[in-house]
Amino acid sequence: MSSVSQMKENSETSKWLDAHYDPVANLYTFSSCIALADLHGDGENKLVVGDLGTGSCNMKLKVYRGTGLMSENTLLDLPTGLVSFLMDQHEPRTPAIAVASGPFIYVYKNLRPYFKFTLPPLEVNALEQDVWNQAREDMIDPLSLKEMLEGIRDKADVPLSVRSLRFLMLDPQDMEAFVNLHKAQPIRRQTVITCIGTLKKNMADEDAVSCLVIGTESKDVYILDPEAFTILSKMSVPSAPTQMDVTGQFDVEFRITVACRNGNIYILRRDSPKPKYCIELSSHPVGLVRMGKSVVVGCAQETLQGFTQKRPVCVSCPILCVQGKKLWTACLPAPVTTMGVMDLPTRGFQAVLVGLANCEVHLYRDKNLISTIKTPDVVTSICFGKYGREDGTLIMTTKGGGLIVKILKRTAVFDDRDSAPGPPLAQSIRLNIPKKTKLYVDQTMRERENAVAMHRAFQMDLSRLRLAAARAYVKALESSLTPMSSSLSEPLKMNAVVQGLGPSFKLTLNIQNTAACRPVMHLAISFLYDESLYSMRTAFFKIPLLVPGLNYPIDTFVECLSDKGISDIIKVFVLREGKSAPLLTAHINMPVSEGLALN
Repeated sequence: MSSVSQMKENSETSKWLDAHYDPVANLYTFSSCIALADLHGDGENKLVVGDLGTGSCNMKLKVYRGTGLMSENTLLDLPTGLVSFLMDQHEPRTPAIAVASGPFIYVYKNLRPYFKFTLPPLEVNALEQDVWNQAREDMIDPLSLKEMLEGIRDKADVPLSVRSLRFLMLDPQDMEAFVNLHKAQPIRRQTVITCIGTLKKNMADEDAVSCLVIGTESKDVYILDPEAFTILSKMSVPSAPTQMDVTGQFDVEFRITVACRNGNIYILRRDSPKPKYCIELSSHPVGLVRMGKSVVVGCAQETLQGFTQKRPVCVSCPILCVQGKKLWTACLPAPVTTMGVMDLPTRGFQAVLVGLANCEVHLYRDKNLISTIKTPDVVTSICFGKYGREDGTLIMTTKGGGLIVKILKRTAVFDDRDSAPGPPLAQSIRLNIPKKTKLYVDQTMRERENAVAMHRAFQMDLSRLRLAAARAYVKALESSLTPMSSSLSEPLKMNAVVQGLGPSFKLTLNIQNTAACRPVMHLAISFLYDESLYSMRTAFFKIPLLVPGLNYPIDTFVECLSDKGISDIIKVFVLREGKSAPLLTAHINMPVSEGLALN
């Protein structure tokens, strides 16, 4: 078993070349703060990293070329996202770097500070403004200010500013000094950026001009003009966004997929300032990537789930509709730490890279695990793309600050077969279910609205059918038109079987006593037929004692005397000895004879 596992591990590692590993690179970042870009227009991509440093200092914007650090710039606050984008048509076509940090976006051009964008201030609570004005005029003391701010915080729709929240956290002895320091300054309420992305302006080309898309803590999503950095569009979501994926063009049609802090994923489109569709998750999302027309989400409950982005049927519904049918779910062996997309356009290959807390990176195509990469430490960020002049480069940073660079071999082949133990691949193939037509939807709505009336009509028709079947059965028993007859006065049942092609036939009568425990005796059988057509060796029988539950066969032979190819009915009567009224009657339709009897 050890040799088999070693062979499998060797086959996995043979797909990648270990280009570089620096365990003391001191890079602390996430996948949202790492990008690959051709910063100088020379066809050689550089690695741009927003380094978190220690969390309170040493935050820097670092640029790597090959395995060495090329340049670095100091950041004033923790970076929350980093993207590269083309902001104009000027030559040479070199991209700019946008770093989101706090309420600001720092734009770097040619690795130099170029522009600083500040989020617009939020509305200030009028009651909070009035309370601080009273404190400025020394009309209330710090303790009264605290009580009034606490009342506003519990009841007001507009949240308090950062100044008021800091004041409420102070000890009583520090409140007066805080009020004297800030009471003369105007109140401002500022939000911060939580995620950032790019959206093509009017062309889908790779080197087209792109807009910046930012999500904020105030539940807003802004789209910025790439040149003037003005707000082109403002949209809102029900909760603070944490991750986003953007596709399309701003001037044509676009779709922004936003994962929010309430555990839902919302879809924003060009024609609406608010989302009309959402994907409800069973746990909070920790990773979000788009694969074609589907969305792959890594959840906190150690699962990887795939959803469609198809528009639901009830598009005219005014409330938020649930969109996105779950396509598959894959269970993971450890919690998800980061996610990324592995895209190789030259091979037409796309897969999802999932970093796990057990020092592994899994490569998934749909729900199938097609490769596993072992790492020396827990991976915190993943980026795949062109680095230098190599198209298939995988760059990872670890929890301890290490930097890992792997290059995909040109001879590497990924098998679509799932390498993880579980059900066969055929079980995950989707059935070819036809789309729902308008007629089907209308019929479904009609059944939902008239369910009670339709059920009553069905029960009425079913009762009528049962009544018609019972009447036909009783009529057949009374007229004895079937070869099986039952007696109403005695517990008897009889059926007849005709065998042969003619002119000789064998007639078998099966008689059964259907009583529970009472035998029947003193019975006889008599046949009535047309003597010009048939002759019978024995036309009268005495029936022995009939024990309940047993079947008694009685055989006789019938000869057909006619050569005209006609047939008739033979009547069978079961009589009690000494009585003229029959207890049981049956009519036997004789078949047409194939020949003439020889006398």
